[in-house]
Amino acid sequence: MRILGRLALILIVLALAAGFWFREEIGRLSSVLSLFDDDRIVANFSAMDQMFLTAPLPRGDGPVSPLPRGTPVALPDEAVRWVEERAVTSLLILKDGEIVVEEYYLGTGPQDRRISWSIAKSFLSALFGTLVERGEIARLDAPVTDYAPLLAGSAYDGASIEDVLQMESGIVFDEDYLDFWSDINRMGRVLALGRSMDAFAAAQDESFAAPGTDWQYTSIDTHVLGMVARGATGRSLIDLMSERIIGPLGLEAEPAYITDGRGVAFALGGLNLTTRDYARFGQMILQGGQWQGTQIVPAGWIETSTTPSALTDPGQTRYGYQWWMPNGYEAGEFLGQGIYGQFLYIHRGLGVVIVVTSADRNFREPGVLDSNQAFLARLARSL
Repeated sequence: MRILGRLALILIVLALAAGFWFREEIGRLSSVLSLFDDDRIVANFSAMDQMFLTAPLPRGDGPVSPLPRGTPVALPDEAVRWVEERAVTSLLILKDGEIVVEEYYLGTGPQDRRISWSIAKSFLSALFGTLVERGEIARLDAPVTDYAPLLAGSAYDGASIEDVLQMESGIVFDEDYLDFWSDINRMGRVLALGRSMDAFAAAQDESFAAPGTDWQYTSIDTHVLGMVARGATGRSLIDLMSERIIGPLGLEAEPAYITDGRGVAFALGGLNLTTRDYARFGQMILQGGQWQGTQIVPAGWIETSTTPSALTDPGQTRYGYQWWMPNGYEAGEFLGQGIYGQFLYIHRGLGVVIVVTSADRNFREPGVLDSNQAFLARLARSL
């Protein structure tokens, strides 16, 4: 009994020591496990820097760029119902570069830096346009391993940069957010525990199709694009994004990037911006990459990246280079979108940008995504 008592005491001491030495990791892991809880999700989506490792994304020292106000537009009854049903936290609409709708809900406000989730993929697409323009990436058909040699021998070995831009890597990656053991949720725990996203990507070793032969939405593909960007320039994604995209936009609040334990940006979903600053980025994209007299992103790249090119199934929402085109899309109509109801909808022909942030825990229900895209298209055409 005396020996058992000593063993118990040793186990208690070890548990207390582990709790002390790994208290930050345990706290972040706890945040991951409760991130989407009904009573926390709205506040959590405005406070990611308090729950994850984050790094500031310097906005530069330039003035805040104007975002003028136009004649206010009253929301139709359908929009009022949609806002409530989809747990929308903010809705901002630009028409011809002017704010005509700006509303905040569920206790949020214009100062909130809301998590982008996969809208961040579209930001990375814009950054990629600058890499190609400068010749830092000479060919999109080059293997990703040319720039990210850590991926040699992984499921990404043999995939080209364009394959990954179009989500045609062919790797097996489970994105079921409701399955604790899915790849996407294991990735969340990698972030929470401060481990390496690069190592996680390099550990993917199973494929369902040869690269470039089939399409499947695979979020880790975007992290691989971040590895390529870093390898092509020898610079961090935070530095590149700050210098080439964020700084020239004249944002009103400094964004934050979620990072892993090595300080590497969570490229596939870790941006945090205010609703107005998402709108500034969207308006720049609508204007063919031009903003306040400066060409930030090459116009040709925006045209190419927002044109359907991926091998999506017939009748399915189309995909380009990290941008979506809704069913029945018109030329110049595309969007970035993220889990739980984040949208950056753009229609160049109509001169409309719509920013939506949400905390919609029912976003995975059948038909919700298609109905959201259809609603945004109707709203744009009603202005």
